Amino acid sequence: MERTTCAVVGGGPAGMVLGLILARAGVEVTVLEKHGDFLRDFRGDTVHTSTLTLIDELGLWPRFERLPYRALTRARVRMDAGEATIGDLSRLDAPHPMVAMTPQWHLLDLLAGAAREEPTFTLRMHTEVTGLVRRDERVTGVRLDDGSELAADLVVACDGRDSRVRADSGLPLHRYDVPIDVEWFRVPRQADDPDGGLGRVGRGRFLVMLDRGDYFQCALIVGKGTDAELRAGPVQGLRDVLLGLNPWWEGRLGALTWDDVKLLEVTLDRLRRWSAPGLLCIGDAAHAMSPVGGVGINLAVQDAVAAATRLAAPLLAGDAEAVDRAGRAVQRRRTVPTVVTQTAQDLAHRRVVAPMLAQGTEETDETLPWPVRVAQRFPALQWVPARAIGIGVLPEHAPDFARRPPLPVVAS
Repeated sequence: MERTTCAVVGGGPAGMVLGLILARAGVEVTVLEKHGDFLRDFRGDTVHTSTLTLIDELGLWPRFERLPYRALTRARVRMDAGEATIGDLSRLDAPHPMVAMTPQWHLLDLLAGAAREEPTFTLRMHTEVTGLVRRDERVTGVRLDDGSELAADLVVACDGRDSRVRADSGLPLHRYDVPIDVEWFRVPRQADDPDGGLGRVGRGRFLVMLDRGDYFQCALIVGKGTDAELRAGPVQGLRDVLLGLNPWWEGRLGALTWDDVKLLEVTLDRLRRWSAPGLLCIGDAAHAMSPVGGVGINLAVQDAVAAATRLAAPLLAGDAEAVDRAGRAVQRRRTVPTVVTQTAQDLAHRRVVAPMLAQGTEETDETLPWPVRVAQRFPALQWVPARAIGIGVLPEHAPDFARRPPLPVVAS
């Protein structure tokens, strides 16, 4: 049987950050990714302010700078009563006060390339984990789709909201009642269109538009379980809804078909225990987040930093009891930001979005809500939502052993 010290299941942002930092500590770490490459449409292509700071601390900013990205510095909302800025990331005290919009495969390739420079790091693509291996109630490795097994002192689940590892772990799960789903699609963008992040609220609809340069990545919030009803009708019905919100899209939606519209079934849940002997879950495997606020990737990366910081020494020492204690410490560290964020998302679902979807679809002439008006009168208050989105409740920083001076760009 093959063996590694730490088996990381899932090669997304959390898994790659965890693998890179542990490898820089000298831990033998193997990241297992079921796909053959990273070239997929992730839609969550955001690199948040705190993650950009981490990239800088890891010495990777010169490499990141060469990636194609779009800097998002303002979050605005357009209502029937007018348009307003609700978050200004340029007010953040951070080296890179923005959210960078870049295809996630570029970020993952960057992290994988840096990790491969460490002699104790291994990335195995085309390797799907089908279950856990146990001995005497301790997880001792993973079972792979080719029938083989990989033994490990610790297995870390970073395989997302549909985590196979989490399902096999038997760890208790708390689920929130979520009243919404999201329809994802793209709309061509023109040079004189609004830039940055824009929310369109009104007429019983909520649409988010993220500036990706030549197109908008769009998220239309719909009622839970209504996707099938929407798709039962012609796509022109969806086009009419979008034109009702944004008449300036006239002439851009003719090519939009239902095949271009992807459903994200929104879930909001959290493990009551993130770990068991020999096992730790982080990121969406520990706490699936709503797309409200777009902070799921940010939380997952910060989980990975917290985990690597606490796990490196006990993994190097081969101390199983210390490894398990470190896993529990990760949950204690990351529970507050997770609970605060999920509570805010749950309140947004129930108190803001669901009532709005239940309203009629006629245009209104109401004034902007008072919190939005206050934020326009006192722009310094726009720091608050910017801080929540860009940095989060409890940002994590690279441990000293993982920090590097700016690394040279590696020719592709």
